[in-house]
Amino acid sequence: MTSMKPFLMFQGGRAEEALRFYVETVPDSRIDRLELFGPQGPGPEGTVLRALVTIAGQPVMAHDSFIRHGFDFTPSFSFFVDCADEAEFDRLFAALSEGGGVLMPADNYGWSRKFGWVNDRFGVSWQLELQ
Repeated sequence: MTSMKPFLMFQGGRAEEALRFYVETVPDSRIDRLELFGPQGPGPEGTVLRALVTIAGQPVMAHDSFIRHGFDFTPSFSFFVDCADEAEFDRLFAALSEGGGVLMPADNYGWSRKFGWVNDRFGVSWQLELQ
């Protein structure tokens, strides 16, 4: 059966750190499989060859690229999170924006009670909504 998953490619060996942060921060998240490069490479030993995680119930793959690319994450791809309540929204907004940046401050923009858009410290973009 054909299937599809979002794929996050990290540069600089930060994939495992990011994934552990997401699992600690976002409800219904877990690391399902984590394969690391060994001493024979081709990537730096201990960095992520392939990971399968679940973030807020969504399967996601991740990898640490050992090849430097002229591109990185962009807000044109983001995770859209429907928050269960305002406390969860506020907690996620604060945690995900810490060390990153706020693209749209948390506010009522007319399509929901509260909406905010952030880049986390790893460069991944998140849209948070409270209906």
